[in-house]
Amino acid sequence: MDKNTQNKQQESPEKGKFLSKPRVFSGLTFILFSVVLTFSFVSYLMNWKADQSQAGTMLDKSIQSSNLFGKLGDWLGNLFIFESIGVASFIIAFLFLVFGTIILKKKIFKPWKTIGHSLFFICWLPILFGAITKGQGVLSGVYGYQIMDSLNAIIGTVGLWLVLVASIALYFILEFNLRPSSIKSKLNDINENTIGRVKSMMPSSENFEADEELIEEAEKTEEAPSKITVTEVVEKPVVMTEPEHVSIPKGFPEVPVSTNLDPIITPNHTSFEEDNKNDFSQSLNLNLNTKPGVPTLSPEQAFDSKPANNSQENIKFNVEVAPVVDILDDTDRKSQELVEKHGLYDHKLDLPNFQMPTVELLTDYGNEEISINKEELEENKNKIVGLLKNFNVGIAEIKATIGPTVTLYEIVPEAGIRVAAIKKLQDDIALNLSALGIRIIAPMPGKGTIGIEVPRKNPTMVSMRSVIASQKFQNTDMDLPVVFGKTISNEIFMADLSKMPHLLMAGATGQGKSVGINAILTSLLYKKHPSELKFVMVDPKKVELSLYSKIERHYLAKLPDSDDAIITDTNKVINTLNSLCVEMDQRYDLLKNAFCKNLKEYNKKFTERKLNPENGHRYLPYIVLVVDEFADLIMTAGKEVELPIARLAQLARAVGIHLIVATQRPSVNVITGMIKANFPARAAFRVISSVDSRTILDSPGADQLIGKGDMLYFNGNEILRLQCAFVDTPEVERLAEFIGEQKGYSSAFLLPEYVSEEGTSTVGTFDPNEKDALFEEAARIIVSTQQGSTSMLQRQLKLGYNRAGRIMDQLEASGIVGGFNGAKAREVLISDLHSLEQFLEDLRK
Repeated sequence: MDKNTQNKQQESPEKGKFLSKPRVFSGLTFILFSVVLTFSFVSYLMNWKADQSQAGTMLDKSIQSSNLFGKLGDWLGNLFIFESIGVASFIIAFLFLVFGTIILKKKIFKPWKTIGHSLFFICWLPILFGAITKGQGVLSGVYGYQIMDSLNAIIGTVGLWLVLVASIALYFILEFNLRPSSIKSKLNDINENTIGRVKSMMPSSENFEADEELIEEAEKTEEAPSKITVTEVVEKPVVMTEPEHVSIPKGFPEVPVSTNLDPIITPNHTSFEEDNKNDFSQSLNLNLNTKPGVPTLSPEQAFDSKPANNSQENIKFNVEVAPVVDILDDTDRKSQELVEKHGLYDHKLDLPNFQMPTVELLTDYGNEEISINKEELEENKNKIVGLLKNFNVGIAEIKATIGPTVTLYEIVPEAGIRVAAIKKLQDDIALNLSALGIRIIAPMPGKGTIGIEVPRKNPTMVSMRSVIASQKFQNTDMDLPVVFGKTISNEIFMADLSKMPHLLMAGATGQGKSVGINAILTSLLYKKHPSELKFVMVDPKKVELSLYSKIERHYLAKLPDSDDAIITDTNKVINTLNSLCVEMDQRYDLLKNAFCKNLKEYNKKFTERKLNPENGHRYLPYIVLVVDEFADLIMTAGKEVELPIARLAQLARAVGIHLIVATQRPSVNVITGMIKANFPARAAFRVISSVDSRTILDSPGADQLIGKGDMLYFNGNEILRLQCAFVDTPEVERLAEFIGEQKGYSSAFLLPEYVSEEGTSTVGTFDPNEKDALFEEAARIIVSTQQGSTSMLQRQLKLGYNRAGRIMDQLEASGIVGGFNGAKAREVLISDLHSLEQFLEDLRK
């Protein structure tokens, strides 16, 4: 080798190192700039509203930037994100990272493919974010907003989204080759590969034929060859153990084999340990009968025969599925046995002969079909169109819907007409039509029209009999169906009280509020058995609900010490409301122990005899609290009434207690915020001012009603105008008499006992002649246990809370126990039973 060659070889490494330094520097510079751009963009998006104005003040030291890279970061974020392509700028930072890895010759990304994908999303993402944000913010950038705005103006919003969806779909089709033919070919390839794998795991027939030839040659020569060479050399030969005698599979000929020869290994096969295809043959323990002078067959070749395949096809293969074992726990087993023995629990068996009211009890007011007065309709239509034309409001279409009380005129204004321009003409339209109670609905919910409700000159009556006898009411599956009346389109309107779950009714005097309450009660009486429903009626006016006193033993509930089921005294109202709260808490305890969420689930479990009555479980009827004049209660009792009603409204829905509260004074001090928040369903009859209407419905409209049962119903969605069904006092009397004459329960449904805190804390002088019959027994229990607890007396003597409280007051007055001590038990003043007996002896004297 000459000296020149040696010098070149020595210089080449040094020259390579020198040339690599600029490449490393350039690559790292690109990667570092990618990192700077990424963090600048992230910081800019977090603070762009505060720092956007600082993008052009890089040399002003007095202005501080909150960007991670200071004003440089603000300038980069403003340049790339705000003024260019929005959040797609992160792709530019990614491209700098790709270029850096390319310069460093790191094959992390495919350069041209990555650049192509990046350019597509640089163009597509800003337009997408521009369509989503409508140009608000910086996500789309100026480029995205301009392109989006131009496309939106040319092809519209729908066309813009079609372009976006079509472009991204085309991208995925081209990228992943999602054409139908390619998808079909890929599926065929997968099937062929799967079949090939299965076939490769089984020995080939060609190898088996070769093995047969070898066996024939060995039989002819009667000499065993020492070794058989193959075309493919196997690195690790298979060592076979000495075979023993086993049975040959059916269909395979008995072959004499030798133990002196190496196993025959067919071409294109590896060793047993390396080829997982041979796991199947390895798992079979084949021990063949051997004869000297015959070559040995491998386990693969032993099963690679056509007769064996035919035999496998002829094998009878039966599949049996084990039956599902239905295991019942102890509770389900017992309930199933009870149901099989006694049947389902029937809560109606206490009154098995009770007959539901018939429709004949209600008055038939004759034909209630709506008569169409074409002259009236045409006159009103011309007046409406003419008036709107005078105020430069054009109409493209008008439609009339005739209801029992009012006619709804739906108008479609011409393009460019503002809704407010029609809405403020309400008084002018009423003046022009000479009608009372014009109501404009602008716009109609879900219709795209403006409605004008005009009262009819000759309204049609909606009787209670017509709505009760309707198929819609008779075939309903609601839990507590309430039929109010008919809508403007003359359809019967019903609602489920259990879904409301509470109803607030308000309206001026004489506008149909009491008739509405009677309609609700009549609906429930016609659908629910006495065992399924109980009413708690509060009537401060003393005359509105007194008709229902005849059904006390069937449908009414009261306190144990109350004489009249219709509550009129304010003090009794407070105790009744608090008693309902106690009933609610007790029902929640029952539901908790039964693992039920609501009353319906609980009663179903009880009917299926899955709940034991010995544990306190019982069938729970619905309880409906009806308050006819709520304003009087608020005026006399205030918070003492408002708080329990609010508590019931908040919690009592799940346990089947529902409230119907009515008032004729819908002022804010009566219908307070707490009451309104818990009464989502509202029914408003005609009121005097729009302020009252807003108090009830949170919107005007009730002041435009015409009275006589004309009402608005609201339950969280839209306000519906209804004509309440008319039920007269004689009809209610006949209904109450029909129910009252039948056999009822022994008494009204008794609510839990409740004693106010004032009643329990006030103790008078002790009179031995008025002491309770269990006074002495209670005293012995208290002294023996040295615990002055009312609840202990309830448990030991099985008393109600009222009686146990009265006994405890007598014990305190006599000097056996101390005074009330809050949550702690009272102090016992007598130490032993001997002293107690002397004390009681002195009391008897």
